[in-house]
Amino acid sequence: ELEADDEEQQHQTELGEGDIYQQEVVELREKITASTMPDAIKDRALKEANKLVNVSPMAPEVGIIRTYLDWLTDLPWGEHTDDNLDIAHVEKTLDAAHHGLTRAKERILEHIAVRKLAGEKMKSPILCFAGPPGTGKTSLGQSIADALGRKFVRVSLGGVRDEAEIRGHRRTYIGALPGRIIQGMKRAGSANPVFMLDEIDKLGNDFRGDPSAALLEVLDPEQNHAFSDHYLEVDYDLSHVLFITTANY
Repeated sequence: ELEADDEEQQHQTELGEGDIYQQEVVELREKITASTMPDAIKDRALKEANKLVNVSPMAPEVGIIRTYLDWLTDLPWGEHTDDNLDIAHVEKTLDAAHHGLTRAKERILEHIAVRKLAGEKMKSPILCFAGPPGTGKTSLGQSIADALGRKFVRVSLGGVRDEAEIRGHRRTYIGALPGRIIQGMKRAGSANPVFMLDEIDKLGNDFRGDPSAALLEVLDPEQNHAFSDHYLEVDYDLSHVLFITTANY
């Protein structure tokens, strides 16, 4: 029996099953395979995971590759929440949260009514709420998400001057991260949240680039089905997101 156990242990070591690091690589591969990401992106992720096999566990690249793969597998790829497009319910929810704001609510109801009729044929337009501070623009976004039964994500753009805040850093940089858009999608956990870009008029540009130019690819329905983040280096579909922006007069 002892000989059989020793032989089995030797086999496991040869296969890399006895090594904790190798086990983690195997688990990572399984996580990628089970993910709902598109096949092309899945192949890319598996190639990155295969690099870990030939690298020493103490090498600095290991942390970079594993963080990258965690981001890829944790993002919602095609995981949607079901919309509640009952106009009476939406109106009731909006009225319960906010008094007045009649014109804004009418515009929201029109938008949802068109979505109900057009379905997938309609490219998602962007709503922009403009007005003085403290009139309930941000909280209206939360109400819309509650009414539709969608997740809600808010990103404040006040004082953002770096293009990498929107589009992320390349992985060659130390401490690189995806941009705020991809971070928001991960927090939402669904591919069709209500995504509020707060204080869009406070964006600035300087020597680090123009964040408003990077936002064009996020908000333009012709481009955002294949949004490219510098960190991910793969296309991510933002076309199902309902973007709402707010601005002050």
